[in-house]
Order: sequence, then structure tokens, then C-alpha cells
Amino acid sequence: MAIARPLTWLNQISSQHIKGDVFGGVTAAVVALPMALAFGVASGAGAVAGLWGAVLVGLFAALFGGTPTLISEPTGPMTVVMTAVIASLTSQASNPETGLAMAFTVVMMAGAFQILFGILKLGRYITMMPYTVISGFMSGIGFILIILQIGPFLGQAIPKGGVMGTLSALPQLLAGARPAEVILAVVTLAIIWFTPAQVKRFAPPQLVALVVGTLLSLTVLNAGSGPEAEAIRRIGEIPSGFPRLVVPQFEPGLFQLMVVDALVLGLLGCIDALLTSVVADSITRTEHNSNKELIGQGLGNIVSGLFGGIAGAGATMGTVVNIQTGARSALSGITRALVLMLVILGASGLAASIPMAVLAGIALKVGIDIIDWSFLRRAHHVSIKGAMIMYGVILLTVLVDLIVAVGVGIFVANILTIEKMSTLETKSVKAISTADDDLNLPENEKALLDQGGGKVLLFQLIGPMIFGLAKTISREHNAIKECQSIVFDLSEVSHMGVTASLALENAVKEAIEKQRNVYLVGAEGSTLKRLRSLKVFGLLPSDHVEMSRAEALADALETTAGVV
Repeated sequence: MAIARPLTWLNQISSQHIKGDVFGGVTAAVVALPMALAFGVASGAGAVAGLWGAVLVGLFAALFGGTPTLISEPTGPMTVVMTAVIASLTSQASNPETGLAMAFTVVMMAGAFQILFGILKLGRYITMMPYTVISGFMSGIGFILIILQIGPFLGQAIPKGGVMGTLSALPQLLAGARPAEVILAVVTLAIIWFTPAQVKRFAPPQLVALVVGTLLSLTVLNAGSGPEAEAIRRIGEIPSGFPRLVVPQFEPGLFQLMVVDALVLGLLGCIDALLTSVVADSITRTEHNSNKELIGQGLGNIVSGLFGGIAGAGATMGTVVNIQTGARSALSGITRALVLMLVILGASGLAASIPMAVLAGIALKVGIDIIDWSFLRRAHHVSIKGAMIMYGVILLTVLVDLIVAVGVGIFVANILTIEKMSTLETKSVKAISTADDDLNLPENEKALLDQGGGKVLLFQLIGPMIFGLAKTISREHNAIKECQSIVFDLSEVSHMGVTASLALENAVKEAIEKQRNVYLVGAEGSTLKRLRSLKVFGLLPSDHVEMSRAEALADALETTAGVV
């Protein structure tokens, strides 16, 4: 039994789909190669870190994940965070080598967080965020990736200080632009952008751009010799053997920073992977296992960090290509990882001549694709408040911090949602003294209310009573002028929150203080349990909480008549 569980992916393989799985895996590997190189270089860890990240995250996520056709590898959003983590730790650690090892330790910690989220079964909650926040967050990451590639696109290194450093150094970057590298970057971008659909079916445009750009740098641009050759920066030699084990490292003064970075990286990886899983479900008409997927992603990132690979997550483009070429099981992801591994071990020397500007063009196009242009164009027509949330999240993501952006965005979106729901649900709290035709009550109960002549009041609560309705309960109760008996009716309450329960308790206490005859009827299930735990029923005579609504109205009418 212990052996069967890790190999459950074998049960997904069908003989009729093996050909599609293998072909899908090989195609996904071809698509992944230029992206892994580009993201590895963009992160600051180097091309080899991107390649091994693509292999290890992809392999273990396929083996242990919960989405059979998902392709996992370094992605644009994960690379943006990884870039910040590496830059921060290498600059603050005792030396750059230790800082880089600590960055890989953060990848392992992020994986551990993802496994924890999966064990706690938080998978289905991870992506339950307002679309305005997700759109703004992803678009902000896209803008960051574009900004960070401006330097390499112009033939120069990324300035220190990340986004703000690049923006402040923009005049110097433009003044120092190297024509040969700018041409290569522009050609790369043009190839990816304008490759005809017929060609895309046979060759990924990123791979075409990688090959064409490298050949141009070695031939037409006369980069083989002379001073111009020195101007074109290249990847350089990539180690062809298996990666070395990275021992986790910590420095006491930076431990808190590492934990926060790992949490951000882990959460982003969860969102990225599960959103891609939803895309895969819609194409294959299947349903993924969110919690199992988080465990698979976590294991992949732990192993990637242990062997010097950057963090990864579910990649939408790779997943879609994988499915469209016939993949239906995890065998495709395993095949893709093995193909990439063979490339690293046997053909990594061919990558030494790839220009950095070509990789910058590839990464910049990824940044453009991440931005949610469709919603950006329509957001202000759909909802002004929603658009403002999205724009705010974009600005906070780009200029402040990723986790601050998400936190503030979710907080504001939830406050606006609660306000809207509370406004819509205001009619669900009614103080009724005279029956009318629109009142949803049996005729005998309407008659009892009419006979009360305003002295008997039905205080009716309907639907879920969230905390936003606590003020409505208090306001409606305070508006009561003259009555001698109040029947609090909870028979149609599906949920009673703590804040609303306390507001109801205060209304009952105030009615008792004003010497009114009080009844509390209709409470069931969790509502009954909540009010009992607050000891609200203890404020009233036992028979005043055990009656039905009709009995309470009749008793209130009789008592009121007796008083009169």
C-alpha cells in the first residue's frame, strides 16, 4: 500500500493515450527550454538554475500532483518574486554565495508551506479571491517583469534596486544602449509576436526566436570576432552534469525575511498552479484535486531548491500545449522532465552562444502576456470601484510589495462586498406591527397582527445574518416607538453570525428593560446552538422560547389585551 500511493499516476495512463502523452511531453519540453533559460537568467540565479527548476518541479509535481495534464516549471510571476528574493539576500547576507544558498533555502521553505496548505486542505480556498485583486496582482507582476527586462533588452545589466532602480536609471540605460543587442531583442520580440499560426503548430515561436537570434548574433551582426563580439553578452557555458546538493543555510538576522519571502513565494505558487489547473479542467472536462496538487507543487519546489533550481508552478502555456498535442495523464509531465534532463546532460554546451538580449526579449514578451489587457480595457465599464481596486493593486504590486498589494486589495474588496451585501439584505430585518398583502405570513398570523393594533410587534429576521447586518438590527429595534409585546422571529434565519447574535441579544435586553413582553421563536440548527452558547434564552421565560410563531403572536395578543 505504501508503494502504491506514490505511483498513483500509473493508474492514469491508458494505452490509447500513451502516444499523446509522450508527444505532448516532448512538445512541452521544446516550449519549456527557451522559457527556462530566460527565467533562470532573469532571476539572477543563472540559466542552469532555470533549467533544473523546470526539470525538478515538473517531474515531482507530475508524480505527486493532483492535475494529470498540468505542466509545472518556472513561470513569469514566480521569477519576479525569485528575482527579488535573490537580490535581497545576496546583498544582505555575509557574502553573495551564502545569499544565493539562502535564496534556494527560501524555495525549499516555500515548498514546505505549499505542502502544509495541502495537508490543511486549503486548496479550494487559495483562489477564492476577487477577480479584481487577482487581475491587478497578475498585471502588476507583468509590469514588473517588463521593467526588469529593460536593461538586458538594451544590452546592459539590471540596475540595482529592482523596479525603482531601473526606472530611476532609465536615462542612463537609454544613453548606453548597445545597438547590436537592441536589434537582437527587437527581432526576438517580433518573431514571437508575428509568427504565423501555421508555423506555431510545428515550432514554438520562442524556440524559433532563440535559434534565429543566436544565428544572427554569430553571422549577420559579425559577432564572431572583433570589438562588436565583446558588446554582445552571452549565457556562457552551462555545467552539463547533475546538479550539486545545496545545503539549507540561514542567518539569524535574515530568518524573518526568509520566512516572509517563502510565504509569498509559496502562496503565489499555489495561486499560479491552481488557476492553471482550472484552465486544464476546462479543456479536458475533468476535475483536479487541489490539495493533492499543492502537495505535489511543494515537493517539486523543495527538491528544486535542494539542487539549485529556481521555484516553479503550473504554467498555463505549457499546460495548454501539452493538452492540445494529446496528453491526458501525468506521463506527459514526466516525459517532458526527462527530455529536458537529457538536453541539460548532453547538449548544454550548445547554449553557451545564446545572447542575453534574446532571452530578455523572450522574458519581456512573457511580461506583456501576463498583463490582463482584456479586463484592463473593460474594468471601468463594469465597475468603477472594482477598477479602482485593480489599479490600486497594480500600483502597490509594482511600487511597494506583492503581499501588501494582495492584502490591501482583498481587504478593500471584502469591505465593499460586505457593504453591498448589507445594503441588499437590509430588507431582511423587518419590524412589523400591521399586516399587509405583501407580507409572507399565513392568514391567521396576519389577523393576529392586525388585532394587536400596533401593540404587538413581529421583529422578523430572514436569511444569513452576517456582521454587516448587526447595525441594521440595532437601528430597526431603536426605531420602535410604542408596543407592549415583541416577537423575535428567527424561523427563516439560515446563519447567525457572532456580531449579529450579540446585536440581537442587546435588542432583547433593551426590550426587557422597557418592560415589554418578549418572545424568541423559530431558532434552529446552528442559530439555536449559537444563541444557547450566548445564554440569550436564559433572559426570557422558558415558555417564551418554546412556542411557534403563531402561538407567540396569540399569547402576545392575549397578554396585551389583558394589560389594556
